[in-house]
Amino acid sequence: MGNEEEYLYTKDHEWVCFEESCAFVGIAEYAQNALGDITFIELPEPDAEVEQFEQFASVESVKAASEIFAPISGKIIEVNQELSSAPELLNKSCYQKGWIAKIDPSDIDEKSNLMTFEDYENFLEGLDR
Repeated sequence: MGNEEEYLYTKDHEWVCFEESCAFVGIAEYAQNALGDITFIELPEPDAEVEQFEQFASVESVKAASEIFAPISGKIIEVNQELSSAPELLNKSCYQKGWIAKIDPSDIDEKSNLMTFEDYENFLEGLDR
């Protein structure tokens, strides 16, 4: 995977990284910081179909429970099973080892609904006001 400056983002703080014909997805630094120590993750089922911006996973932390929304539509082709026994990877390495699922995108044009890193940074600045 590349670095987070090459990823695309949602307003719900999920990221997506496209590699060849698949997309890795996860939660952004802002989300994991807001949640605090993540203690549990409900992963999506492999082979499930997901729709852009619909819930596909959830996490629990010491502060709250939160839904995670798919940044792009498609079929789940792999989930990061390491998160089942080590959900803290979302805190320690949210952009690399903490990826949640790999999706085979069904509509690559949906990328236009996502924010670039620069757009996302500007979005975050607006939240802090």
